[in-house]
Amino acid sequence: MRFIKQQTTNNLNINWGIFYRSVFALVVPMAIQNLINVGVTATDVFMLGRVGEKVLSGASLAGQIQFIMMLIFFGITAGATVLTAQYWGKKDTGTIEKILGMGLTMGLLVAAFFTALALLIPAPMMRIFTSDPEVIAEGVKYLRIVGVSYLFMAVTQVYLNIMRSIERVVIATVVYFVSLLVNICINAVLIFGLLGAPRLEVQGAAIGTLCARITETLIVFGYAHFKNKIVRLHIRNMLRIDRILLMDYIRYAMPVVLNEFMWGMGTSCNTAIIGHLGSEAVAANSVAQVARQLAQVVVFGISNATAIWLGKTLGERKPEHAKAYAKQFVILSLGLGIAGGALILAAGPVVGSVLTLSGTSRRYLRFMFFVMSYFVVGQAFNTTMVCGVFRSGGDTRFGLVMDVATMWGCSILLGAAAAFYFHAGVPVVYAILMSDEIIKMPICVWRYKKYKWLNDVTR
Repeated sequence: MRFIKQQTTNNLNINWGIFYRSVFALVVPMAIQNLINVGVTATDVFMLGRVGEKVLSGASLAGQIQFIMMLIFFGITAGATVLTAQYWGKKDTGTIEKILGMGLTMGLLVAAFFTALALLIPAPMMRIFTSDPEVIAEGVKYLRIVGVSYLFMAVTQVYLNIMRSIERVVIATVVYFVSLLVNICINAVLIFGLLGAPRLEVQGAAIGTLCARITETLIVFGYAHFKNKIVRLHIRNMLRIDRILLMDYIRYAMPVVLNEFMWGMGTSCNTAIIGHLGSEAVAANSVAQVARQLAQVVVFGISNATAIWLGKTLGERKPEHAKAYAKQFVILSLGLGIAGGALILAAGPVVGSVLTLSGTSRRYLRFMFFVMSYFVVGQAFNTTMVCGVFRSGGDTRFGLVMDVATMWGCSILLGAAAAFYFHAGVPVVYAILMSDEIIKMPICVWRYKKYKWLNDVTR
């Protein structure tokens, strides 16, 4: 409390007590949303992990297609946030409605493409990630059902993320909580054949996910039609595009879309490299990734809040305030990253004893948890910098260049060489593949201190 009282007398007259209360009013619902979203994945991993490694590996690798699509959705909405957060600072809701329309149009086009891949060529898509025929067969079963859910996801992901940028964050918490309940109930019944239902295993998990996504969309349409009176969902904004606004969107959003796509392709490339090292490595990695996501739920809330808060501040034309706020967000991200790393280290022995894994998978899992314990610290810092601070002021190209250089030029290239040329063991390959976030940290500090992100991008 002494720190807060001292800071209220600074030259900018910032009341840090109000600042932290306002920020955590954004962060807490978004952290809960992230936790719920991870919970959906964790439910599949835990339940399918009880069935067997091949089933778990098949669903996990099939999920990489959705993962890439989700990152494009995130790119579309994060790019839109660059504009919507600043227009929200100006209280220009008419322009925000147009941005929402453009985002939904792009999201549905992307979803249609990925749905076609999942339904028409599921086996070739699975072969990208693994050569194990049993794992491919399980993944194909999953994709042929879950692919339909991508269209529903486009609507909910784009709409709810843009609502976040105008500080409407509670609706997403409600949507995802109901979705989690639907997913858990249907998964339990259909995966294991409870209550007289057939035992469908991986297909049951896919049906549970599809039902959850349909539920999300229905709630979103209800909210948009009956409750949201500030920013309305107009179909005409999806059909008639404002050319000037579209050019602004392309300028600031397209680098974000490409950034997320290249990052997502890089992450999927990591998974593909691990996938060719055996089903034991795949199973262990699928669990380690869920642990990482759980440890980062609050951090991703911080990065989203950073983009919203700084974007709004810059839209109000207060650059010095934005600099002061950015410093606090960076400190918060580091503290939460360290806490997440400690949590992963503590959880490792417990998780390994619960799932039905082989002795080799358990050994891999212990090492992967160690790597993740420091990986999440770097990711917390870099995500807040790139997705929060830099993007809030339109500095969207930097993240694209950095991710391509550090992932594709360093960790993926060296990891692939270690796996397929030098035939190194799984632990060595994994440590190299997960090195990019550590490499990024000093680069982000350098960019942050140049203050090229302090821009007003509104008209």
